[in-house]
Amino acid sequence: MREHGIQASSYGLENHGIVNVNDVYWNLTTSALYEEAVRRREGLVAHLGPLVVRTGHHTGRSPNDKFIVREPSSQDHIWWGNVNRPFDPDRFDRLYSRLLAYLQLKDVFVQDCFAGADPQYQIPVRVITESAWHSLFARNMFIQARPDQYVDYVPEFTIINTPRFHAVPRMDGTNSEVYIIVHFGQKVVIIGGSSYAGEIKKSVFTILNYLLPLERVLSMHCSANVGESDDVALFFGLSGTGKTTLSADPHRHLIGDDEHGWSDQGIFNFEGGCYAKVIHLSAEAEPEIYQTTRRFGSILENVAIDTDTRRIDLEDETLTENTRAAYPISHIPNIVRSGMAAHPTHIIFLTADAFGVMPPIAKLTPEQAMYHFLAGYTAKVAGTEKGVVEPQATFSTCFGAPFMALHPTVYARLLGEKIERHQVQCWLVNTGWTGGPYGVGYRMKIAYTRAMVNAALNGELEDAGFEPDPVFGVHVPANCCDVPDQVLRPRDTWQDKEAYDQQSRRLAHMFIENFQPFEDMVSSDVRAAGPQVA
Repeated sequence: MREHGIQASSYGLENHGIVNVNDVYWNLTTSALYEEAVRRREGLVAHLGPLVVRTGHHTGRSPNDKFIVREPSSQDHIWWGNVNRPFDPDRFDRLYSRLLAYLQLKDVFVQDCFAGADPQYQIPVRVITESAWHSLFARNMFIQARPDQYVDYVPEFTIINTPRFHAVPRMDGTNSEVYIIVHFGQKVVIIGGSSYAGEIKKSVFTILNYLLPLERVLSMHCSANVGESDDVALFFGLSGTGKTTLSADPHRHLIGDDEHGWSDQGIFNFEGGCYAKVIHLSAEAEPEIYQTTRRFGSILENVAIDTDTRRIDLEDETLTENTRAAYPISHIPNIVRSGMAAHPTHIIFLTADAFGVMPPIAKLTPEQAMYHFLAGYTAKVAGTEKGVVEPQATFSTCFGAPFMALHPTVYARLLGEKIERHQVQCWLVNTGWTGGPYGVGYRMKIAYTRAMVNAALNGELEDAGFEPDPVFGVHVPANCCDVPDQVLRPRDTWQDKEAYDQQSRRLAHMFIENFQPFEDMVSSDVRAAGPQVA
């Protein structure tokens, strides 16, 4: 075994059961990982320096292939069900043994990182991969260790990512050849059969979503930024709702774009990088993120590239609509380098309503905030997934159900307590359609959404005057600077008012049906905070 790079820690691969490997590349720098990735033909260096890679058949997460090992130390805490599927510990051990055998005589790459910017809650995470570009992904996404931290480095959790080692479903008990299996007892995650790097990122998020709430720290699927007056804002939302776009504001400082913790001291970023969707990215509307696609160190997943000119095409969705850029947060010019900030003054829940009936911005009571947090509503539109031919409501509790290891009410109660303790103002923002549903109406202009969000954050909406939405009950402002009054009231944007009323009632019934599992777990005030229909 030959070793390269920086390995100051005495905690070697043998502690993970990994032996007889060929070359081991410890904590390679970005430049060195570029060289290895190109030498191994894992990617192409594009114009101005980003590394363009392909993830093959899997261009997104595989939620049906994720499991948690049912074992004594964690089984009583896990929210078992369709999200967190149990996996037999003996089958895990057998699969893990075969994975270790697979790694023999292979080259492996190791990145010793940290998750969590707050030193009080930070955990060391070692990421072991069989490709250089996945190692660069880990280096970009997590908090890099300083050279002096390698000396005593001992990982608390280990991620082993082997895309070319596939499961055998009949033998291993998996759903397919792909697997993402978390073992909280052994503190290890094994990933195989898929090259999509997001599986590494979200495995670490799942770990933090399990550990931190048990310490009374709220883990959140949200972006965060802070203004010049130290006013912190959180943006919750599912993929495609604008979480990354809206938090990258040139007039505010970015804390992080996707995952955060909320402790008794304030907010802290879980990561050291960003993982942004870049399909149809606009230099005018999203200049900070756009520039990251033109920088050395960024990884561009499944982005089209002309192999002769080495220029990329962010409009091309031939491979997937889910094109991604993974880059260190330092690629964004106005950031909070510590990754930590005070308690939030505003929380914004983002939804992309393809039914076209949700108001573009509305103020929420604390009870409404709890309701919409548990609902986690957005919508899929035709063409984004196979078989989707009309708008489909999607409810992902806590705006991140696939990554929530504990029961949703654990996170909701923590959120409610913190909103009350710190007097946080909450808002619901629709970045989806208006003037009609998807296919009839039009997507809300980013300029309008930014204007409404800025007005909420700087206090301009406080004197706007509010009236409740007749169906959803949320409080809609009468006016907002730089936004036509008509846009604020979605019914006024529809030509067919009766069609609006029918669509609004239809979505309201979906909310009510989705919330039924939580009816007996929340207060009567939270139950009453949802839509009201006859």
